[in-house]
Amino acid sequence: MRITMIGSGYVGLVSGACFSDFGHDVICVDKDQSKIDALHAGRMPIFEPGLDQLVASNVAAGRLTFTTDLASAVADTDAIFIAVGTPSRRGDGHADLSYVFAATEEIAAAVTGPTVVVTKSTVPVGTGDRVEAILREKRPDIDVAVVSNPEFLREGAAIGDFKRPDRIVIGTEDERAKQVMRDVYRPLYLNESPILFVGRRTSELIKYAANAFLATKITFINEIADLCEAVGADVQDVSRGIGLDNRIGKKFLHAGPGYGGSCFPKDTLALLKTAEDYDTPVHIVEAVVKVNDSRKRAMGRKVLHALGENPRGKTVALLGLTFKPNTDDMRDAPSLAIATALADAGVTVRTHDPEGMAPAKAMMPDLVYCADAYDAAEGADAVVI
Repeated sequence: MRITMIGSGYVGLVSGACFSDFGHDVICVDKDQSKIDALHAGRMPIFEPGLDQLVASNVAAGRLTFTTDLASAVADTDAIFIAVGTPSRRGDGHADLSYVFAATEEIAAAVTGPTVVVTKSTVPVGTGDRVEAILREKRPDIDVAVVSNPEFLREGAAIGDFKRPDRIVIGTEDERAKQVMRDVYRPLYLNESPILFVGRRTSELIKYAANAFLATKITFINEIADLCEAVGADVQDVSRGIGLDNRIGKKFLHAGPGYGGSCFPKDTLALLKTAEDYDTPVHIVEAVVKVNDSRKRAMGRKVLHALGENPRGKTVALLGLTFKPNTDDMRDAPSLAIATALADAGVTVRTHDPEGMAPAKAMMPDLVYCADAYDAAEGADAVVI
């Protein structure tokens, strides 16, 4: 099949590379010429284990190409995936859909034959309806179906998640679109990966509900960790004890400094705004957002307390900067709040991260960046992992 992936960031590049590895001919589009030039040179714009080899092998096989020319990429293709960013809009928490709608307008101007337009980006309920309305308004003559197909990729394990998914959610009631999507995911269909066909709005909400639930699970065990510390219990044993209940499960029950990254923070906020717009508040998610924000700040205070009454002039080794291992993503990382609290108190922060040094330096230039963890810990009064 011929697939066009609009957006060559985290979701678009991983998805495009995996689709090409399925045997499809994939064109990844991005407006950033420097990113496309880097991809042509074999340099990845993100760190994801195994991605560079996957891209290289499929480029060599002639199945994966890159371009800035959206019009030519969508002119004659079987499926067009929109995988552009949907960051939180400043000030109100709504998902910023300007990139999605801009891509849709460009698709409408250039598409020729029958095709399926698929929203891969995480978008609020009703976005597919608006995408379809733009296409119908701009090009009432074209034969196009709009489908929702959210991604459920974990940074650091994205390729495995794509090729061995827990489920594939496809939002459409159009029979031709269903068949196109079966063909797109044919290798997974043959491997009997669960494919869930639902309504488009249902598909859009599944993504937000899933991320909100995982964020809730993380926040719950973090609060239990505080209680364990107060009463003298072991949170790891508590986590194990409740996680062995198959109604609960072991995953996302590891206490820490709070969640971050590109998904949970913005998706919980977007879900809250959707609920507010429909006058159906989700108070649990409201509490999750509030508790998680306060936890990141509390971690900084906890370290300062451990340093004693006068932390000024002391040194802390901060090991790990990105929001999770095996990624270079610094978005909403707890380390940002912790390092800021320490620096504001006059503490020297020496730090190291296996993958996140470059993006961290751009965000926190005043930290001392070290060659490795041992270098960072040398002479430190405390080590924070």
